[in-house]
Amino acid sequence: MRHQKRKVTLDRKTGPRRALLTGLAESLILYEKMKTTKAKAKAARSLVERMITKAKANDLNSRRWLLKHLHTKNAVNKLLENLGPRYAERKGGYTRTVVLKNRVGDGSEEVLIELV
Repeated sequence: MRHQKRKVTLDRKTGPRRALLTGLAESLILYEKMKTTKAKAKAARSLVERMITKAKANDLNSRRWLLKHLHTKNAVNKLLENLGPRYAERKGGYTRTVVLKNRVGDGSEEVLIELV
């Protein structure tokens, strides 16, 4: 039984799950919108919102934390230079999910997740 188990596993082991979530977060940061499944979008949303909140501080500690959790420096620079100042006044809720129709191949729910 999974009582009080809050970790979203996405049917993957730890390493592939972290790589997937990091890739999703990086795509959302760089392109500011993407189309994916509902479960992946909900899992990536919390990571992206945490990263934007860290980027609002714009200090050395937040830069090192972001470099540890993202693959490329382009995403870190965009977070610290563009997205952090853009959301400086906002207290949270940096992403929006819009439900699209189900995917043709397997019928899974697709959503468009974008930065507000």
